[in-house]
Amino acid sequence: MITDTEIKIKGIEALINTLGEVEAERFISLLMREPVDYTKWQRTLWVDKSVAELSAAAMQLRKKTKMPKEIE
Repeated sequence: MITDTEIKIKGIEALINTLGEVEAERFISLLMREPVDYTKWQRTLWVDKSVAELSAAAMQLRKKTKMPKEIE
């Protein structure tokens, strides 16, 4: 299990790698401006996708993304 600080660091790194520095900062500022009920948001995030579709998409993304050795 990793620490809260490590989760924060990995989250910021993921945002920067995906969005770039400017858009990652913009994303964080949007979240801080408008608090989000994460549980409620997750319930509506992929309502039109089946578990099989989400799994297939995750597997495709994993193939494209270099995974750290400890996760593989």
